[in-house]
Amino acid sequence: MALATATNQDILNMQADRIESVLASHRVRARVEGGTVSPRWVRFNISPALGARIATVRNLSEELALALGAQDVRVARAGEELTVEMPRPDAEPVRLLSLMRSLASIPPLTACLGVADDGRPLLLRLPSPDVAHVLVAGTTGSGKTELMRTLILSLAMTNRQSKLQIALIDPKRRGFGPLAGLPHALDDVASTPDAIWALLRKLIMEMERRDHDGITSPHIVVAVDELLDVLAIDGMGGGRTPGKDVETALTRIAQRGREAGLHLVAGAQKPSSAVIGPLLKANFPTRLVGRVGSSEDARVATGLAGSGAEKLLGRGDFLAVAAGQTVRFQAAWTPAQDWNAIISKM
Repeated sequence: MALATATNQDILNMQADRIESVLASHRVRARVEGGTVSPRWVRFNISPALGARIATVRNLSEELALALGAQDVRVARAGEELTVEMPRPDAEPVRLLSLMRSLASIPPLTACLGVADDGRPLLLRLPSPDVAHVLVAGTTGSGKTELMRTLILSLAMTNRQSKLQIALIDPKRRGFGPLAGLPHALDDVASTPDAIWALLRKLIMEMERRDHDGITSPHIVVAVDELLDVLAIDGMGGGRTPGKDVETALTRIAQRGREAGLHLVAGAQKPSSAVIGPLLKANFPTRLVGRVGSSEDARVATGLAGSGAEKLLGRGDFLAVAAGQTVRFQAAWTPAQDWNAIISKM
């Protein structure tokens, strides 16, 4: 298997043999056909023989983990192959500043999310028809809010204020607080019911003006953390404005915002279909999904069955689902000592 350097080759070959042995013991005919080594995990590609029961392989995750000496493994489908992914004991974080410096150039309005499973930087161009709006999902500890900060900060690092503006909504304020100091921020972080509703009304008016005038610039990223908390607000403004109006406003931005240069980036711990209305949910063509609580949560968050998002490692281990493709990646992060270096250059 050509997975890594010769130093690690014997270990990887031994692990591949163990995977094949476990499958053979359960009468599953399959072979390990190469794989990938990322900063956080090792992926083995499994090619099952014709007629092999895929469900049987998925049910062997605990036995595979025991054979590989791993705390857990994730079994998922990738086209006609299956993958067995195990965490690396020597996992390394991916720093956004270092990653950005390694890139020769980044197209306009393109966010750098982290490192994909093939070792290359994962970029996301917001004006693309396959992107437009982004849903970021993951439980506590998944790295959801950090990924949203990475997305916004990477955009601010490579786009002038005349081309990009940022509107921040965060009921708890903890996640987006550091981003309020960016010159691209339209205002302070909207965290109270009145401030959230006032900002959304302002954005709707701006969207309607742009529709009338036929303009799209500067592009505006509307970042909403803790989306479910925002949608659960009732009686905003002392009972004058029902929380349902917030969902209506966000749905309008999701439906019509792309043509006016508005892009909605929303984060949710558990994107339930019952809470996030169907119109709002249907307008997120791109999903960035970290570890979730169950296979059902994974299905709702990714829009796919059998994604294995409930088996992700947390701490920045994500799946990107867009344009019919699924890519696993390690999200980049920004330690405290890098913030001043980034802000000072804007």
